[in-house]
Order: sequence, then structure tokens, then C-alpha cells
Amino acid sequence: MEKTTSQKIRLGLFVIIGLLIFILATYFIGDKQKMFGKTNHLETIFNNVNGLQIGNNVRYSGVNVGTVLGIEMINDTSIKVDMIIDKAIFKHIKKDAVATIGSDGLVGSMVINILPGKGNEASAEPGDEIISINRIRTDDLLITLSKTNDNAALLTKNLLKITDEMNNGKGTVALLLNDIEVAKDLKETMYYLKISGRETSKATNNLNRLLESINDKDNVIGLLKDTAVANDIKTIVSNLDKTSLEVNKVVTNLNNTIVNIKEGKGALNYLSNDPTLVHTIDSTMTNVNEASIKLNENLEALKHNFLFRGYFRRLEKEKRKEKTK
Repeated sequence: MEKTTSQKIRLGLFVIIGLLIFILATYFIGDKQKMFGKTNHLETIFNNVNGLQIGNNVRYSGVNVGTVLGIEMINDTSIKVDMIIDKAIFKHIKKDAVATIGSDGLVGSMVINILPGKGNEASAEPGDEIISINRIRTDDLLITLSKTNDNAALLTKNLLKITDEMNNGKGTVALLLNDIEVAKDLKETMYYLKISGRETSKATNNLNRLLESINDKDNVIGLLKDTAVANDIKTIVSNLDKTSLEVNKVVTNLNNTIVNIKEGKGALNYLSNDPTLVHTIDSTMTNVNEASIKLNENLEALKHNFLFRGYFRRLEKEKRKEKTK
């Protein structure tokens, strides 16, 4: 049956509207995937992509800036991921940026997160390769949790054993908890330790005061620290050394003199050992004494002589005047 003109018009409108919807959907999807805008390529290498697929989003500081364009297996431990990044955002990515794989929510698709670097590197160039950090896999987490559970079980077992022994009165801790005498002894020990600590503190304070008093010039130690006093003591010690040397010389000379006397040498030996000389000196001293006695008698006679009496009286008056003064 031949279609009418109205049916043809409706069919044409349906086709046009469907084509417009397809074009708009393609544009919006392509714009979201950065397929039609100006983009630059950026690469990174992972050991494990953890389910990453072509078309997954690329985020920089939490903002969608591109998509995954390609995934290439280089070897068994290296997988190269090619990303297209919006050119307007690309200039903000530095050469020391770090790429890591994460998930979009708990059960969402995988995404690549680009983290800003900590240095002041230059901006990345198109085609550059940035470093990556491998995401911790679920298997690794399960293995770690398994080891943690085993350690927790062992710790719980040991703790139960310790508490059981404590309840049965075994071990030092149980003895401290259950024995009253031990508790008393421990209390007394702590009391004496407290007293010892107090006395130690007092002794330390006294020692500090003693050390501080050393710098005081009013005591002997502080006086010895004075530079001038130290120099004086040094001078005195030096003079004592010199004096001791002179004394040694005198003693040496005296010893030589004594030796000479013992050997019959010198004037002292002659004076001490010659009997004739000693008798002569003794006679001389006797004559001197007799002469002095006679001289005194003559002077006394002169005092009473009328010629010299006035002279001696005048001398006595002058002596009295000097005494009165």
C-alpha cells in the first residue's frame, strides 16, 4: 500500500529527530571522554592496572581532566597506559606528578588519579611519562589481615595463659596481688625509696650551693680562682724556690767550714785549738776589764775634783731637762 504524504512527513521527522538525538548523545559522550576537545597525551607505567579499561576517567586533584586512551603490555611486570588530558588542564600538571589507580566509589569503575608533585618542577610536556604508585591489591590486604588475625589469636592465647596463672597464684604478679606480706614489704620499700629520694634531693641542693660558693671570693677556693692572687702565689713560690737555693748554698758553705775546722784549717780552727792564743786573748780581756775598772775610778774622782765638778753638774742638769721633756 502506498504511503500517504502525511505518513512520509512523520517518518522523515522521526528520522531527523532520532538523528539529532544520536548526534547530541555522541557529542555529550565524546565531550565527557575528551574526544572532541583539544587534548595532549600523557603516559605512565604500572605493574598492575587492577581492572583499568580504555575509556575510564583520569582525574587530577579530584577533577575529571581526561580519559584512558590505550593500555599496552610491555612485559610481564610493566604495563603502559596512554592518557589524553584536556589541554587547558595539562599546563598545571608538573613533571613530578604521580599517577595511581583508584576506584570510583566502593563498586564503581577504575579511574586514574594524578596527584600533584611536592617540588617546583616545570610543567609536563605532551608525551611525557610520569611516575606511578601501584595500588595495594585486595589479595595483599587479605594476606596482611590473615597474618594480623594469626598474631591476634596467638596474643589472646598467651594473655589467657597469663591471666589463668595469675588466678591460680602463680608468678610474680600474682604474688604481688594476692600476698599481703609482699604488698606490705613493697609499700615499705616505696616509703624508704621516697625518703632516699628526698635526702638525695637535699644533698644535690647542698652540692649545688657549694659549687656556686666556689665562685665567691670570700672563701679560700674562690680566692684561689682570682688571677691576681694566683699570680702572687706563683711569685711567692718562685721566691721560695730561689730562697731554698740560697739556703742550700749557705748550708754547703757552712758544711765546708765545719769540714775545714775538723781538718785543722782556717782561722776558726786556730782560734779554737791553739792554747797559747786562747791564753793570750784571756789575759788581754782580763787587762781590759782591769783598765775599765780603773778608768771608772778615775772618772769618779774627777767628778769630785773642784776643777771638773761644775762641768759634771751641768751635764746632770741637761739630762734632767731632757727627761722632763
